[in-house]
Amino acid sequence: MNCTSRFAIAVLLLASAPATLAQPAGANYDEAKVGDYSLPDALKLANGSKVTDAATWKNQRRPELLRLFESQMHGRSPARPRDMKFEVTSTDKGALGGKATRKEVTVRFGAAPDAVAMRLLLYVPNAARKPVPAFIGVNFEGNHTISADPGITITPQWVWNSRDRKEELVTPADSTRGKSIGRWPLETVLARGYAVATIPRADIEPDYATGWKHGVRGYFLKQSGKAEFAADDWGAIAAWAWGLSRALDYFETDRDMDARRVVVMGHSRMGKAVLWAGASDGRFAIVISNNSGEGGAALARRNFGETIERINTSFPHWFCANYKDYNTNVAALPVDAHLLVALAAPRPVYVASAEEDKWADPKGEFLSAKHAEPVYRLFGRGGLGVEEWPAVDKPVGDAIGYHVRTGKHDVTDYDWEQYLNFADKHLGRARPR
Repeated sequence: MNCTSRFAIAVLLLASAPATLAQPAGANYDEAKVGDYSLPDALKLANGSKVTDAATWKNQRRPELLRLFESQMHGRSPARPRDMKFEVTSTDKGALGGKATRKEVTVRFGAAPDAVAMRLLLYVPNAARKPVPAFIGVNFEGNHTISADPGITITPQWVWNSRDRKEELVTPADSTRGKSIGRWPLETVLARGYAVATIPRADIEPDYATGWKHGVRGYFLKQSGKAEFAADDWGAIAAWAWGLSRALDYFETDRDMDARRVVVMGHSRMGKAVLWAGASDGRFAIVISNNSGEGGAALARRNFGETIERINTSFPHWFCANYKDYNTNVAALPVDAHLLVALAAPRPVYVASAEEDKWADPKGEFLSAKHAEPVYRLFGRGGLGVEEWPAVDKPVGDAIGYHVRTGKHDVTDYDWEQYLNFADKHLGRARPR
């Protein structure tokens, strides 16, 4: 590998680092300085009338909120492509020492050979009766990083070379296999009877300002004949969410998979993406947001940690252009994170924080889950079951789950244990053969 390629891979890994690495000195971490704020009422229609039943929520309030999130934050995403194709490119029924069947699936978003495609990696537990439930998420640095399994195909990714100020197509080194294994306890999840599926974020859209040229947003922009994105066209967060829905489309064709019992889980920026995936696609059975922070589960109106202005400055490609209108006028935003969480109702949703992850505003993440409770009550479902922010490492909740754990911005074995327990509770334990 030449020096340029090594540098580009380093840039890719840096781009995947948690947002906590770039906390500006001016950010507020003092609760006394959060200030007063007023949240949009989850149960108040645009015409001023009150939502008092589940049918009105589903038929009127929920569509209103989806349109607001689309027009003002995430942007409008395209429908499922009519000419989308699935190709199972490899299958190994004896993967991980015989514990799982590994499949690699190319999901192509058009009939043409050069249409943009994403590579779905899927592990199905051999010991479980089929069809099986699944956890799915977008990985940061390539499918090969979630496991040391030598059978996973390493694929090229577009990265931004900040030294030379240019984009490069780089194939990661074989030594990067299993680099993120700590965030993907593959064998633990498989042993509980769940399949594990993942997609590289760069396949859907590389994570830098001009990465759209090599992902789904650029592909569909070209297909539309437009020269540039409209102010309410989708951003990268919505694109990653859209890719998760296309993976679910594939699950509906695979007899090994129970597409009705799929848990969508994401960390950090992918925690933002899964909240939108769960809101915009009602087929996901459970939605799990891990340390998603600003633009995810944290209340934007709380002046704590990352802000709308900071996120739009650091990551201008994540949201639609209209979202920048609220950089210095957060109070004018017609939605907030509690409404994003509530859009999953009545399906179970879990929000998780980390004690030291101040940038993501752990208390703001808890409060968004708390303020989503009135919507769940319309369906006769329980919320968090507590009034105050719970102690560290003390999970709470029913249909809405929450914990704040010891430690920093990451996904840990502790987090996964709570997610697996939550999935068992709401989906039923996976069945042995």
